[in-house]
Amino acid sequence: MKPRGTFRNTALALGLAFLYLPILSMMVFSFNNSRLVTVWDGPNSPTLKWYAKLFENSQILDAALLSVKIAAMTATGAVVLGTLAGLVLVRFGPFRGRAMLSAMTTAPLVMPEVITGLSLLLLFVALEQLTGWPEGRGVLTITIAHITFAMAYVTVVVQSRLAGFDDSLEEAALDLGAKPAKVFFAITLPLIAPALVSGWLLAFTLSWDDVVISQFVAGPSATTLPMVVFSKARLGVSPDINALATIMVLVVATGVVLSSVWMRRQERKRRLEEQMARSDAG
Repeated sequence: MKPRGTFRNTALALGLAFLYLPILSMMVFSFNNSRLVTVWDGPNSPTLKWYAKLFENSQILDAALLSVKIAAMTATGAVVLGTLAGLVLVRFGPFRGRAMLSAMTTAPLVMPEVITGLSLLLLFVALEQLTGWPEGRGVLTITIAHITFAMAYVTVVVQSRLAGFDDSLEEAALDLGAKPAKVFFAITLPLIAPALVSGWLLAFTLSWDDVVISQFVAGPSATTLPMVVFSKARLGVSPDINALATIMVLVVATGVVLSSVWMRRQERKRRLEEQMARSDAG
């Protein structure tokens, strides 16, 4: 048992090191005084000058603001559509077209991003020629494209949450005379809220991180932050990109920690309410 435990701990340590040591080194070099991102300037480091230069770079700041705007709209739209798709697939049972709906909602999970981006570009061009909408490529086309693949992830998350859902609470509310809409907003929605939050954060991250699809459907007036970073990386990474990446890592880590704490409290509250409801019923 002991050798097996040692091997497991060693494998876990190596895996975590492989994943997080590059990120930690990038964060350390964001405080490097040298313009060379791989050479540490010991006498003059650490320094915050690259963070100052980052906040003076209007191109990066505008791209970051645009990415946050697109990611927020994408996450919200993906949660709405993904929740509806998950409810239909779980609650409506077998119906004509169910297999096709399931395949269509999960297809973006396995579809290469190049194919998705190219097909959406051709769709937008054809729609513009036929109806005049959308007028060119920009924020709208990027948001629609991101919702297309992000809602698939939300559907999977919501579907897995509803698969283990306790229907007795909804049935009790219906027996007491509550309307289906009231039951959904008062009981179902709060109980699946952790899954919705997880789906929203996942969709936000996927939209924020996307480069390939955005390059197909973005116009010259809409350049997201990953596109700017990718273009700069091909010409040589500057130290202010390390500072930008460090800020992004800290923001994402903070969001994950806060959402985890909130979801844990919600789950604890839900279990307590269920226990009280069962004790009252007994």
